[in-house]
Amino acid sequence: MRPNLLNPLFASITSLSGVGAKLEKLYGRLLGREQDAPRLIDLIFHLPTGTVDRRARPKLSEVVPGTVVTVAVKVDRHRPPPPGRSRAPYLIYASDETNDILLTYFNARRDYLERLLPVGQKRYVSGTTALYDGHLQMVHPDRVVDEAGLKQLPLVEPVYPLTEGLGANQVRKAVDGAVAKLPELPEWQDAPWLAARHWPPFADALRTLHRPHVPDDVRPDGPAWSRLAFDEFLAGQLALALVRAHARRQGGHPNVGDGSKRARIGDALPYSLTASQRRAVSEIVADLGKPQRMLRLLQGDVGAGKTVVALLAAAAVIESGRQAAFMAPTEVLARQHLKTIAPLAQAAGIRVAILTGRERGREREDMLERLAGGELDLVLGTHALFQEGVVFKDLALAVVDEQHRFGVHQRLALARKGEAVDVLVLTATPIPRTLVLTYFGDMDISELREKPAGRLPIDTRTVPLGRVEEVIAAVGRALERGERVYWVCPLIEESEATDLAAAEERFAALKKRFGAAVDLIHGQLRGADKDAAMARFSRGETGLLVATTVIEVGVDVPEATVMVIEHAERFGLAQLHQLRGRIGRGTGRSTCLLLYKAPLGETAKARLAIMRETEDGFRIAEEDLRLRGEGDLLGTRQSGVPGFRLARIEMHADLLEPARQDAALILARDPDLKTERGEALRHLLYLFERDEAIRLLRAG
Repeated sequence: MRPNLLNPLFASITSLSGVGAKLEKLYGRLLGREQDAPRLIDLIFHLPTGTVDRRARPKLSEVVPGTVVTVAVKVDRHRPPPPGRSRAPYLIYASDETNDILLTYFNARRDYLERLLPVGQKRYVSGTTALYDGHLQMVHPDRVVDEAGLKQLPLVEPVYPLTEGLGANQVRKAVDGAVAKLPELPEWQDAPWLAARHWPPFADALRTLHRPHVPDDVRPDGPAWSRLAFDEFLAGQLALALVRAHARRQGGHPNVGDGSKRARIGDALPYSLTASQRRAVSEIVADLGKPQRMLRLLQGDVGAGKTVVALLAAAAVIESGRQAAFMAPTEVLARQHLKTIAPLAQAAGIRVAILTGRERGREREDMLERLAGGELDLVLGTHALFQEGVVFKDLALAVVDEQHRFGVHQRLALARKGEAVDVLVLTATPIPRTLVLTYFGDMDISELREKPAGRLPIDTRTVPLGRVEEVIAAVGRALERGERVYWVCPLIEESEATDLAAAEERFAALKKRFGAAVDLIHGQLRGADKDAAMARFSRGETGLLVATTVIEVGVDVPEATVMVIEHAERFGLAQLHQLRGRIGRGTGRSTCLLLYKAPLGETAKARLAIMRETEDGFRIAEEDLRLRGEGDLLGTRQSGVPGFRLARIEMHADLLEPARQDAALILARDPDLKTERGEALRHLLYLFERDEAIRLLRAG
């Protein structure tokens, strides 16, 4: 149960005066809660991006045009627009003893302005000034107040991110109303640590950010924001540590066989394992042999051979008479894994099947019966694997591919399909160390850094879109040589708001040029049609595959040697690296052409430069983090995995390691969070909605 003290913060935003159902929808969009009702806590965590500084109080003769000022003026006269010219401005002439100023309004009501700025009265007017026709003017002042109002006027005002339909003052007022409900909370941080950092209490930090006294108060690296970032990191690290402790407490089974199936897989491989593959296999096998449950992350660069390592891990538990499951985020990827695994599994006598949303009727029932009866050793599939009707006879190992596309819940759901299931998580997107701690702090880590022997470097070039005809001609020459080519487009259909080249349009143009050699694959195709298109390309029946990013991960056609990425400036670095990784998988030389639309922004320019410089996915991941921040990097904005709400990884990364150490220390001293600090930390976990960790505490 959430502590009563926090309940007011989780009340609906409509409990604030002036926020009705219509505004609730807009706030839902602003705060990223379109599916759920926005709450006060969401507003409180909606931090400002900057401030408006109204402290400058010059005389009119001292005003520098283009600056924000607050000036004391006498209202001299009003000049409404002439009758029939409603689009003309409403002008108000005002002055002080040193100069005149023109206050200009458009589409304003006369009665309202006469009340706001009565002739002959003194008013304090705040806003951005400009010179127009040699006269000082202020268009639509932000604030107009009398002597009493000046005492209430915040001289440094926070500036918030907005959405269409919500004004700055509206959001400011709503946030202020929410902040007023902040209770005094028990302190969950270590007192000496707070003192050493000069950090304020949690509620004070929030008040500082939302009611700043000086612009520096809202700096992300300032004491208030840093305090909140550390709180969020600590909540995350504590939750991960509790998940890990819970998994460890449940105990495990030693699950390692005699090595016979692994040996047969090794013999069937057309190449020998790299040093890091061998090291990863031995780390995993050592974990599987322990009485504790395994929770291990295997991260490798593109094409480093994670699937084979995962199969060898599965073989180890299958040798001991138990079962393994392999979960991939998309059907294309699940079927790709099956294609890689099936011949090796057959050589080792491992019985394999696939389960996705497409298997239906008798075929599905038959497969589920065989799985429940223990007649299948390894099942591959999508999230269909952890649905209710799927029963294993004795699941020992769950392999989860592209972990960041699944939440912790889904990982745990699959692990609950057996008793004390060992979990191996794969990611083909090398992840910077700071993010490994954030998302996988509950895991041990193995890394694959080399590519299989014989892989040649990929020649990566950037080409402006104006030279697309030359690129098409080069593609034609590659097709004549019998090579295979990917052409990746960022969107499926032309949207009115963008000028992106859509996949269908590009497909039509290339089909006109190259005829039956061209095929199309995108996310809105039926599963069977996607498979058929991939199969035609793999067999060489088609030579040019126009695709969206469905081919981003795991697709393996060694004969493909050319990758064209259209509008490369629209893709993130990790995505570009993944796409490039679809070529260079055979023995031939490969080329990646990044087509971009000029002029390039600074970030896009930096991204494309890094792509030309290096193929090292670990370096690319660090650069991507620097350029983009964590949320986009792991796809968390799209995938529903909680990104950070307050912390900015590029600013606050140095706080992650202390948070992890603190979480480990807390659980070593107080594993059930029963002490005074432990009880306070429960408030922290609820505030950052890590309550699943508290449920694990209760479950023992």
